[in-house]
Amino acid sequence: MTFFNSEITFFIHIYLFLILGYAILIMSSYLVLAYLSTKELREYLKKNSFVDYNVLLTSEFAPKLSLIAPAYNEGFTIEENIKSLLSLNYNNYDVIVVNDGSKDNSMEILIKTYDLFLTDINIHPKIKTKKIKGVYTSKNAAFKKLIVVDKENGGKADALNVGLNFAQHPYVVCIDVDCILDKDSLLKLAKPFLESHGKRIIATGGVVRIANQCVIKNGRLVEINIPDLLLPRIQVLEYLRAFLLGRMAWGRLDGLLLISGAFGAFDKEIAILAGGYSTKTVGEDMELVVRMRRYMLENKIPYSISYIPDPLCWTEAPEDFKIFKKQRSRWMRGTIETLSLHKKMFLNPKYKILGMLSVPYWTLFEFLAPAIEFIGIVITILFFVCGLIHWHFFFLLLIFVYFFAVLFSVIALYSEERTYHKYPKQADFFKLLLAAFIEPVYFHPLAVYAAIIGYKEKIMGTKGWGEMTRKGFTKK
Repeated sequence: MTFFNSEITFFIHIYLFLILGYAILIMSSYLVLAYLSTKELREYLKKNSFVDYNVLLTSEFAPKLSLIAPAYNEGFTIEENIKSLLSLNYNNYDVIVVNDGSKDNSMEILIKTYDLFLTDINIHPKIKTKKIKGVYTSKNAAFKKLIVVDKENGGKADALNVGLNFAQHPYVVCIDVDCILDKDSLLKLAKPFLESHGKRIIATGGVVRIANQCVIKNGRLVEINIPDLLLPRIQVLEYLRAFLLGRMAWGRLDGLLLISGAFGAFDKEIAILAGGYSTKTVGEDMELVVRMRRYMLENKIPYSISYIPDPLCWTEAPEDFKIFKKQRSRWMRGTIETLSLHKKMFLNPKYKILGMLSVPYWTLFEFLAPAIEFIGIVITILFFVCGLIHWHFFFLLLIFVYFFAVLFSVIALYSEERTYHKYPKQADFFKLLLAAFIEPVYFHPLAVYAAIIGYKEKIMGTKGWGEMTRKGFTKK
């Protein structure tokens, strides 16, 4: 009996050591990323503080861009969003809206609002897609930049591939049609393509912010507010952490695996050579970036990906748990599918920092983290109930993790306050600060649960995005 008890004690100690080790490892990685992000952000602001974007606006060398906006059942927001896209401060661009077989009144709104008519545009598609039902342009000269492609439903990746086929310019900007862009977003996104030195810039991405309860007028963001509802408010904090304290660091390391599907620019030639967007995954944005980088490395072509910390894009976040769960479970499925499709890169020195650092990091801390956390919580509670773990250790661990989570959110909030300061109202700052203390016990468990659902859906073979209902923006 004594031997049996000693074995149990030994395994409990090993388990606690592994859990503590994993917690320290993930927390340490977050702090390192935060340090690198802060350093990169400071250098970016210093470098760009005197940039006159009007020079780029009038320059004949400004890259020509095609904006691709896939739309599916976006009737609530599509009118304002297209107005936003057509009124950006940039000269050399057009807008390609791809209606992916919407079941709502999206097409009717577009035809009526923008005075569209059927036209014949001959293209030579380089990527196979679902059938095109019609191509529309506007009778109104004010909307001459707009092309609307109506197609059979095939999913977001298929719609983006249609956009790649129709794009006439060397660079494409792929966005979610439910987003509102900053008026200078294209100027800032295009700038890195002009600054490459010996390396081909194949993609650039920028910061995405939450637009819930912000006021939109004529496609412009005119008033920034913090959401009153707790779920989208905490997502404001989450996005600050992800973009200001995460992707800035990976951009500095040249190890970015993801440019948000909400807003990113790509070298069209490389995107097509890499095969376009994959319809085999719901994480098509991440998968394309990984595949483009893999293509460049395997063909030994010097390249880079640029990341811009400016808040360039504002999007609507889920306000109820049902929609939030669908979104996050889909994100997890997309992560699993991308890592699986490119498992050859894992710890493969041929793929340099991507293979040796980026892919292992995403595997350990993005893909496996929710499962490890869930299993760890279940086992710890079981040990605690059985009297195998002393209560003081259990609660000390919880307090340690809780305050680290709060600290990391506060660092992100501090970084925002010291840089872009997009939330100038003192009341908004305290709302976000309070949300930082609530998040670990409210939002984080929901996110872990949604990720577990994502595992289950992947095992069960669930396909597609699912319905993502929009409420629309506040208008003036």
